[in-house]
Amino acid sequence: MHDTTALLVELGSVILGLGIIGRFAGRIGLSPIPLYLLAGLAFGEGGLLPLGASEEFTAVGAEIGVILLLLLLGLEYSASELVTSLKTQYPSGAVDFVLNATPGAVAALLLGWGPVGAVALAGVTWISSSGVIAKVMTDLGRLGNRETPVILGVLVIEDLAMAVYLPLLTAMLAGAGLAGGSVALLIALGTVGFVLYLALRHGRLISRAVSSDNPEMLLLVVLGLTVLVAGVAQELQVSAAVGAFLVGIALSGEVAEGARKLLTPLRDLFAAVFFVFFGLSTNPAEIPPVLLPAALLAVVTVLTKIFTGWYAARRAGIASRGRWRAGGTLVARGEFSIVIAGLAVATEPRIGPIATAYVLILVIVGPLTARWTQPVVAKIQDMRGRGEGKSGGTGRTGAVAGPEATAVPVTDEAAAETTGETAAGSAAAEVRTPSHDGLTPEPVGDPRD
Repeated sequence: MHDTTALLVELGSVILGLGIIGRFAGRIGLSPIPLYLLAGLAFGEGGLLPLGASEEFTAVGAEIGVILLLLLLGLEYSASELVTSLKTQYPSGAVDFVLNATPGAVAALLLGWGPVGAVALAGVTWISSSGVIAKVMTDLGRLGNRETPVILGVLVIEDLAMAVYLPLLTAMLAGAGLAGGSVALLIALGTVGFVLYLALRHGRLISRAVSSDNPEMLLLVVLGLTVLVAGVAQELQVSAAVGAFLVGIALSGEVAEGARKLLTPLRDLFAAVFFVFFGLSTNPAEIPPVLLPAALLAVVTVLTKIFTGWYAARRAGIASRGRWRAGGTLVARGEFSIVIAGLAVATEPRIGPIATAYVLILVIVGPLTARWTQPVVAKIQDMRGRGEGKSGGTGRTGAVAGPEATAVPVTDEAAAETTGETAAGSAAAEVRTPSHDGLTPEPVGDPRD
């Protein structure tokens, strides 16, 4: 009875604390993820007030949190959207993988973690946070911007790649070796292809079988099906998270919309528990020694993500302002980096502290780069254009005389012309509204920019 009482008291305190933390984060305009991680560090081993009675329940809740995160992610996309993104965005996805996974892999090898640690840390630095990025774009009012489909396309490629990456990582963590990893990869590819085929050809039938006018029945069927498939996937070493993601893809239309509304609060609760659990499993004393490598890794991958977004937007023919906005928006890392680290921490415990520090840095820096990357670049270009004008030089950019003029790069005009934009339209898109600091983050002029 005493154990049950302690469990209820601890769980009630944790959930109430998460609610207060979430409200505080909303008030200050910050993602609650770093605060959840800090709460976990405070109540874990070596923290201020270690929890004992609720540890087992929290571990199960964390597993459910991962499953629901991936289920809701799958519900966001239809199979046709995934196929379209693969066809149009795969070069950007390849650049994203090479530029952002490589720093993590190299860092792990330099730290002496071996191949498994390298693959795990590569995933941590590679995958952007869809949840944080979606919130940032909503807060900044950029959902209608021309670069937004490009950003979403890169995120879709990353999310779909998780369906291949996670089974491979799971097999490596289990010590399956090259042969076992290859089998797991083939199973994952076959499963993803089979689910996409079913969703494209028979998605309506699947959704109709799951559909119900009763919200309670819909919730029970979708949640039960997801947990069942996740368990079977885990048994096949394909990863429970991938199984949940594929269930989300298979559902579409009104069923997907209804399931999203019903499951979102549940997802938020258990996702918060997951972040707290990850913090609980990390000793706070282990973080200070890895702050420097985590910060260096963060600086490098901020730059590589910005270039990734810039490149993807350039392929879509978007002018300079939209390219830099796309790059800055993709910087945030969050839930999926922690999911990957959570899978690997049992085999490579050293990944926990560095992943925690890394995510804490970038989940805070990400919204800042989303807002200020383009204005800072525009200010630098403006100052450079004015300097060349005063020296009488004929550089690559030309500036209109006046205190509020902005340089218009010739290369961006050429990119705009290739997509049917007129030179006048692109020039109008480059005009900034005057402000007291010259760094107004929101664009004016041509909405296509």
